[in-house]
Amino acid sequence: MAWTALLRRLGRAAPVPRLAAIFISPAAGEPMEAPASVQAIAGKGLAGDRYSLATGHWHPVESCEVTLISEHDLRRAQRRLPVAVDRGQHRRNLVVSGIRTRDLEGRRFRIGGAGFEYLKPRPPCGYINQVTGENMARALGRNSGVCLRVLTGGLIRVGDPVLIEPPDRT
Repeated sequence: MAWTALLRRLGRAAPVPRLAAIFISPAAGEPMEAPASVQAIAGKGLAGDRYSLATGHWHPVESCEVTLISEHDLRRAQRRLPVAVDRGQHRRNLVVSGIRTRDLEGRRFRIGGAGFEYLKPRPPCGYINQVTGENMARALGRNSGVCLRVLTGGLIRVGDPVLIEPPDRT
């Protein structure tokens, strides 16, 4: 039984998933910045981020417009290995709370004024270890976040709710 279904059965409201943090970097290997808000650009990514600027360490076939990871996954990484994740060392753009990344699989959702679509899991590459100086790839393991497509652009802010759209029944 899903966590939210169990809470409903017990008569409690499930926590509203929220955007806990935003991280962007202007180029591959540069430190991550943590703005309170950022503009999501449809078909591109986040304004000022290396992926939308095409200045990241990526391959055109495997690139992501935006990457997302959950606080749950970050806690799991820290239990696996003592790595720092509080300043974006995980190199993911968005951190969400109150939801697991697997709950977003195959879904569309909104954060603030932007619409996103889950694309695929985002396994870590060895390059992340060069940037962090730690074994971040091993710490993250299979729970290393997901790739998103920006469907509709708009402003997103730390604290915005993550609103999952109902499944398409067509």
